[in-house]
Amino acid sequence: MATAPAREIPAHVPADKVVTLDFFKRENVDVCPQEVMLPEIQRTLPPVTWCTNIFPGDQGGWLLTKVEDMHEVLRDAENYTKNGMGKFAQSIGEDWLVIPTETDPPEHGEYRKALNPFFAPQKIARMRDELHERAVALIDNFKDQGHCEFVEEFSSKFPIFIVLDLLGLPQDRMPEFLEWEKDIFHTNDFELRTRAVQKVVDYLNEVIAERRANPGDDYISGIFDYEINGRKWNDKEVFGHCFNLFIGGLDTVTSLMGNIFTFLARYPDKQQELRDNPKQIVLAVEEFLRAFAPVSVFRIAAKEIEIRGQKIMPGDYVGISTAVAGYDPDYYENPQEVRFDRKAPHISLGFGIHKCLGMHLARMELQTALERWLKLVPPFRVADGFDIKYHAGNITHVPKLELVWEV
Repeated sequence: MATAPAREIPAHVPADKVVTLDFFKRENVDVCPQEVMLPEIQRTLPPVTWCTNIFPGDQGGWLLTKVEDMHEVLRDAENYTKNGMGKFAQSIGEDWLVIPTETDPPEHGEYRKALNPFFAPQKIARMRDELHERAVALIDNFKDQGHCEFVEEFSSKFPIFIVLDLLGLPQDRMPEFLEWEKDIFHTNDFELRTRAVQKVVDYLNEVIAERRANPGDDYISGIFDYEINGRKWNDKEVFGHCFNLFIGGLDTVTSLMGNIFTFLARYPDKQQELRDNPKQIVLAVEEFLRAFAPVSVFRIAAKEIEIRGQKIMPGDYVGISTAVAGYDPDYYENPQEVRFDRKAPHISLGFGIHKCLGMHLARMELQTALERWLKLVPPFRVADGFDIKYHAGNITHVPKLELVWEV
């Protein structure tokens, strides 16, 4: 699981708390991380560990393994900051923030005040019919063939269609957008990541300039009217929010969906349980969010503080891996068991003031995908001879998934 690190370690980090984890190598692996790597992390690591490769480019930071400690950090905006935590702008020599993700109180609250009405449950509920239509249209393309490559033909398209429609971006450029997204989130090459960030920045700046000149009824055009402290958002703020929607909407649900359908293909009894009881899907989505949470987020220590007696210095990165959180045996009973009646809270869509802006949309996308798929596609399994690879890293996912069923 871990190897001795070669990078220089900060002086305040005890040698016996330093690890390099396979889980954060951002590589394809043969073992299911949820069944092997995450339980091993919980079994072998202390609550606070310095992980040398927790951030892309083999950059170090503290990894927490206990949900209780994660809650404390996530609710503490005084001792921890999110300002610039993703290193997106810094990597290309700029200074904008990803909005609202990289902002702190009180500005964060003002941004959310402007944004929350659009992403409110009632507003998202109006998208239900569109989501169903998109899901059915994609499934109709392959359901009578008896097979599909799930990632390419469904999970990489379904949620992304919705985001591109929302932003008024061209659907025919989806492959290019996905390549940028892959280079930002699924690589350990920081230079490659930086080049991809620059491509996204250049593209979005062009789109924003065009929408300012010719505003429409798309979401981006609407941002120009958002206000904070009695003034309109400035150019950096508009861009920072567009960047947030672009990178957040083109990856997370796709990754989670691949993890979920891989599980259902490998465990036909769990798949049949949902087929027999489709009303369980809403609760099942919450359990899937716990068990297959794909994302790691970060806070930056703003002051010298302690977690369980370990000194954390200003500027230290503190990693909150939602994947690791879901397997905390002190918080969840038998966390390796996927149980649709668990009803346990999770932090997979955030916690405290920084709960995911698009959480209601994400839930509806997952529920819709499961409902439509299980209704339209017969019992499915992994294709014979197909070797599943799992990508372990800050966003865990399945790069490819060959499924088959009887027709």
